[in-house]
Amino acid sequence: MQWIMVVPLKALARAKSRLSDTAADGLRPGLALAFAQDTVAAALACPEVADVAVVTGDALAGRELAALGARIVPDEPGGGLNAALRHAATVVRTANPHTPLAALNADLPALRPLELARVLTAAAEFPRAFLSDAAQIGTTLLGASPGHELLPAFGTDSRARHRASGATELVLTAVDSVRQDVDTGADLRAALTLGVGPRTAAAAERLKAA
Repeated sequence: MQWIMVVPLKALARAKSRLSDTAADGLRPGLALAFAQDTVAAALACPEVADVAVVTGDALAGRELAALGARIVPDEPGGGLNAALRHAATVVRTANPHTPLAALNADLPALRPLELARVLTAAAEFPRAFLSDAAQIGTTLLGASPGHELLPAFGTDSRARHRASGATELVLTAVDSVRQDVDTGADLRAALTLGVGPRTAAAAERLKAA
């Protein structure tokens, strides 16, 4: 069973504000783009993924991610993360009603295709399922089988919110790369330890030189 991934990405100029202790204002947009590029490239390389749809209103990010092979869905509602995901899910499901759908964070620069495949294979066993982040507070992936709404509840305490919504929490080991999102400097260091994609590695080198 192959999935369609929906990856939400906010405007690069407003992305990753919590990295201000690690990256200057002028470097954070490039970091956010690098994270998204490595995330999308890894997702497209996953054997369980048929397509990646990036929902964004950022023109530069749209061009760069389309060049990797992603489909770009304009962020028409402009109402935040969950509204963007609901919109993209509707667009994707209209064309592909019988395909499982998963929302995936755009800031997983250490993502490994085979670890993502393990998560998606496990998620396919449930109507809705999610994977918590490395901090065990948030969510990095939320999946919905055909015939079931995605019902995204990302944001503060999304692990608890997704559990309360009836989604099954996936209890898996050895999928650290799918859990390690990057919001803070400590997160970035953890991702670098796991091993990030080439664009994030290059961006991290620019950080050292700054």
